[in-house]
Amino acid sequence: MSSGLYNTHKIEFDTTLDLTRLKPYGDTMNDGKVQLSFTLPVKDDERGVEAARQIAKKMGLDEPNVTYHAPLDKEFTFYVVYGSCVHTVNYEDIHVITVESDVMSMEETNDYIREHIGRKVVMVGASTGTDAHTVGIDAIMNRKGFAGHYGVERYEMIEAYNLGSQVPNEDFIKKALEVNADALLVSQTVTQKDIHIQNLTNLIELLEAEGLRDRFVVVCGGPRITHELAKELGFDAGFGAGTYGDDVASFVVTEMVKRGMK
Repeated sequence: MSSGLYNTHKIEFDTTLDLTRLKPYGDTMNDGKVQLSFTLPVKDDERGVEAARQIAKKMGLDEPNVTYHAPLDKEFTFYVVYGSCVHTVNYEDIHVITVESDVMSMEETNDYIREHIGRKVVMVGASTGTDAHTVGIDAIMNRKGFAGHYGVERYEMIEAYNLGSQVPNEDFIKKALEVNADALLVSQTVTQKDIHIQNLTNLIELLEAEGLRDRFVVVCGGPRITHELAKELGFDAGFGAGTYGDDVASFVVTEMVKRGMK
């Protein structure tokens, strides 16, 4: 059979990486391919699918395709949409405020405390306010820790108090004074209507009103917490997703030494 029956045209792909016009990577460079999911308060029918497609297009997806949809209830439907993002960002101009401290292992932190502080460091942690979730504070404090990273309860040179969840800020401060704490660790998982910002702000206001703010190293953490936000709210540091007990412990003890806390 003649080879002329076959299309031998070679497809050319863009292989240029331009960090000033960064786009998502799916199959090839700069294709912008992304997948997103969301729920709409409508029935699972053709109109709902088209609504999801149009919303994705307004979000900046070129040729969006609803790849999956399923009813969550009679009037609520879940959608998965695939498409190409038309927007870019200048990666070179992005500057992020991060916690600046070297992360030490548990053994290194214990040795650092012995050498530079000379006594056990006292940490009090809780999910404060109305937050009933302890997964965050437990990952930082519990002996077993999380994902192979030990919590501060396991550290020989740290005396840790995990107060659990739904702890009023007033009770949190009272306990910190009772045990003569060096550091306050606050976890915020519930963030609907920015309640975490209100609660974190209230804690700092209470400490400042009692003249106690400089007595403690105060840090917060949670899925929507960044170091920049924490600093804006008056905290010494903020830890988001992907941080562990060793990140927090390393920061606290080095900050104590910087501030001359003995």
